[in-house]
Parts: sequence; C-alpha cells; structure tokens
Amino acid sequence: MLAERSHPSLQLSAERIAGATAGIRTAGAYANPQLSAGAFGYQRAIQPGTLSGMLHTFTLSQDLPLPSVRQARITAAELGRESTQYALSENLLNVRGLVKQAFFEVIRRRNEIRLASENLQLLVDLYRRIRVQYDVGEAPRLELTRAETEVSVASVQAQSAERRYSAAMADLHAAIGVPVIDTEPTGSLYPTQSLPSLPDLVAEVLARHPGLAVAATETRRADALVNLEKKLKIPTPNAWVNVIQQPDVAQYWYGITIPIPIFNKREGQIAEAEAARRQAASFADYRKLQLTAAVERAYGDYRVAQSQVEMFEGGIIRQAEAAVQAAQAAFQFGERGIIEVLDAQRILRGTRLDYMNAQYDRQQALISLEQLGALDLAGAN
Repeated sequence: MLAERSHPSLQLSAERIAGATAGIRTAGAYANPQLSAGAFGYQRAIQPGTLSGMLHTFTLSQDLPLPSVRQARITAAELGRESTQYALSENLLNVRGLVKQAFFEVIRRRNEIRLASENLQLLVDLYRRIRVQYDVGEAPRLELTRAETEVSVASVQAQSAERRYSAAMADLHAAIGVPVIDTEPTGSLYPTQSLPSLPDLVAEVLARHPGLAVAATETRRADALVNLEKKLKIPTPNAWVNVIQQPDVAQYWYGITIPIPIFNKREGQIAEAEAARRQAASFADYRKLQLTAAVERAYGDYRVAQSQVEMFEGGIIRQAEAAVQAAQAAFQFGERGIIEVLDAQRILRGTRLDYMNAQYDRQQALISLEQLGALDLAGAN
C-alpha cells in the first residue's frame, strides 16, 4: 500500500521507535569520569631543604552506579520501545482504515455523479417532449415551466455531485499522504459478511487491538518507573583520586563520596511516578471502554445498513422504477400530467440514492470493524 510507504504519521511512528531504541542505549550507558586540574599558587621556600615552585592538583572522579538502578532504567526504556512498536501497529491500522474509507467515498461520489447524470438526462428528454407538445399547442406553458425548473435543479445537483467528488479525491490524497495525480480509483464493494456475534467481536478486539497493548505496556512501564524511583533512594557512590604536586613532593588522596539522603528522600519523585502509574492503569480501562463502544457502534451500523440494503433489493427499487414507467405511459396517453411524472422521477432518484448510501454505510461499518481488528477483509472483495 502506497500509504504504508509514504504516510507522514507512519514515518513519525517509525522515528519514535528509533528514538526509543536509542533511549535503551542511553539508559544503559555509564557516566563518564571527571578530571579536574588546577594550581594552588606559588610555593616559596622559607626553610632550608625546601624548594620553591608552583603547586598543582589533579582530581579524577567516577560515579559508581548501582547495578539494580541501571537495570531498572534499562527495563523502563525497553518497555518504552515496546510501547512505540505497538503504537506503530495501531497507527498502521488507522491509516489503512482511513485510506479504505476515503477510497470508497471516492467511488461513492462517482456513482452519485452517474445517478445525477442519468436523472438529468431523463429530465432533459422529458423536457424536450413537453417542448414539442407546447410548440404544437398540446401542453400548457405551466408544464413547460415545471419541466424547465426540474432540469435546472437536476443540473445543480449534478454540479454538486462533481464538487463532492473533487473533495473526496482530495481527502483520498490526504489519507494516502502524497498527491496522486491523474488516477481514477476502481474497486467493488465488499460482499455481505456473516458477522460473528457482538460479544465475540468485542472479545476479538480486546484480545488483538494494539491500542490495548500500548495501554498495557505503558502501565508496565509506569510500574518500572516507580521501581526506578524507589531504587534511586539509595545514594550513588562516587570514587575519587586526588593528586597534589609540590615542587619537591607529591601527595595522593583517594576515597569515596556517598550522598546522605537526609533532606531529600525522593518522596516527591516516587509520588509522581505512582500517580503516573495510576493514570496509565485508568487510561487502559478507558481504552477498553472506547474500543468496546466503537465495536458496538460499527456492529449496529452494519446491521442497520444491511437491513436497508435488503429492503431496497427486496422490491423498493423495482417498485419505484415501475411507478416512473407507469407515470410516463399515462403522460404519453394524456391520462396524467407532468406533475405525476416528475414526482415519480424524483422518488426514483431518491430511492436509488438512498440505496447507494445504504450500501456505502454498510461498507464503512465493515471497514470500521476491520480497523478495530475485529475482521480481516483482505480477501473479501
């Protein structure tokens, strides 16, 4: 899919994974040693046997991180990378769904243009017949005016359909992530699906959706950060070596510096980490509610749209077409006026448009279920 290679949001997610991977290296890195050098000034000899000269000092120090602290930091970083990987999978699902929805919206608007063009052509033919009848004195001016008005309205509807098609194409280009020039999307609708029960769909989504994996991993990462903050309560030792160079003698000092946690015992940092952990757990529960509601909504939309499609295919469209044919025949024989023909034609157009919308509503519901991870429609069409 072109969007998988070029969509900016997927590229952003990939870069986040790269950053999280680098974060693991950062977490496992050791602190660099510190070297200090300086001079104490000039030593002047005031007693026999001493030498005059400059006094120099050199200090080398190194933090000694505790293995448990370092491992806790690495664990938190690894969970951060795992979370970004799941986030990429979730983003990929979203992008695929958006592209499919935009793609079929383009096909929908193109079919709307076809219906509008067919309706306009029928009304133009009707107008021409009434024009001939008016010219020979068989039709009143009112019927001609009504026919002209209907043609004008149908022409505006056709132009509006063209405008909606252009907007749908722009949305498709945005969903893909790059402009697609001189393309004419072609495709067919997914056939009627035999969906599992709603509880089974919900269970499938809660088991597979990467968004829940992101929330669960973030909760584990929050736990790891709490553990890290607690381990950081133990002071980090610092080993040092100090050399004082006198003109005639050198002094070597060495030792270990250990901070004493008297005033700052990291209570605030630990409390912040624990609050973040509770927030992560609450968000995981909220994400489950969101996904469950989304599945229920898409499932309900599919059932309603499927019912409407079955109603239209069960005879409503044929009845509307038969009504138009009957009205046209009665008009030709002078048994009905133009109003009956126009009304029947308007009903037929509305019926066809509603049928098309029901088909695409069903299509969008299926795509939403696939986007949620409840279905796999890769081979459905």
